[in-house]
Amino acid sequence: MKSTNVTWHDTGITKNDRERQNDHKGVVIWLTGLSGCGKSTIASKLQENLFQLGSQVYILDGDNIRHGLNGDLGFSPEDREENIRRIGEVAHLFADAGTIAITSFISPYRKDRDRARSLMKEGEFIEVFVKAPLSVCEVRDPKGLYKKARDGVIKEFTGISAPYEEPENPEIILETDKLSVEESVAAITNYLKKYSA
Repeated sequence: MKSTNVTWHDTGITKNDRERQNDHKGVVIWLTGLSGCGKSTIASKLQENLFQLGSQVYILDGDNIRHGLNGDLGFSPEDREENIRRIGEVAHLFADAGTIAITSFISPYRKDRDRARSLMKEGEFIEVFVKAPLSVCEVRDPKGLYKKARDGVIKEFTGISAPYEEPENPEIILETDKLSVEESVAAITNYLKKYSA
């Protein structure tokens, strides 16, 4: 940390106070997986369903964050690490505010996801491995990124020329080549009901 002489300021309203008012826990739902596996689609539908149920919920989406907060970062391993570090901190703040923070990032490196988890108390970080075979992700490929990566236009593309480290012990695994969006969302919602009530 470069900042010195800084002290965390207690603002007077606790996380528990906010959770009581919201009638749900503040948690981070961390969706990770290859490009095209279904993260953003699942995140959007999950947010919609939770919002309709009266939850305070917000998506931190990879592309959206790179328009502003992380607009200064590229896709080198170092920039990817910093990208996820910042998101972990922001998601932690959202959860501290009693919000359900849904993150939708490839987040390819295990150590970066583990660092985000370490910011949270036990049970408040829900890692969701959105799993689909590379061949399925390439067929979906809404932005044509895999083709560009195969053609060498995009360098350091996860799954092609850069690694993706699968989660070792995620709370939830969604095999999106076998599950519908609705089934995937239901699996997360049921987990929340069971463990975050």
